[in-house]
Amino acid sequence: MNRFWEEKSLAEMSREEWESLCDGCARCCLIKLEDEESGELCTTSVVCRYLEIEQCRCSVYNERTRLVPDCLQVTQENVSELYWMPQSCAYRLLAEGKSLPEWHPLVSGRGESIHESGIAVSGFAVSEQMLDETSDLEDYIID
Repeated sequence: MNRFWEEKSLAEMSREEWESLCDGCARCCLIKLEDEESGELCTTSVVCRYLEIEQCRCSVYNERTRLVPDCLQVTQENVSELYWMPQSCAYRLLAEGKSLPEWHPLVSGRGESIHESGIAVSGFAVSEQMLDETSDLEDYIID
């Protein structure tokens, strides 16, 4: 197996290699709340309406940044600035000079390993579409 992520920098990767780094956990799709006074970010268990929770895939991936203005596209240029990305995120790990974990599909060779590891949001996420006007996102804070 070609372990390109160990041989290339993030900047050297092709678009296909870059996209394959995403483990499909969808933790970046969890809605975050920012404390206006401290700037602290809190992650909720609520995900964007376009996330197919069981598959942890965006149903509008190619249009996501247009349809959801807060959806940030992770690029080779901005990855080192995205401190809020999950600590398990392959982009963040590689930007910090760390290795990919054993459960990452590129390492395990199996797409389902992300779900088996418990890292994927499929086991606990709630779609924002399931919330009503009386719901308070603060009630869904998980960290």
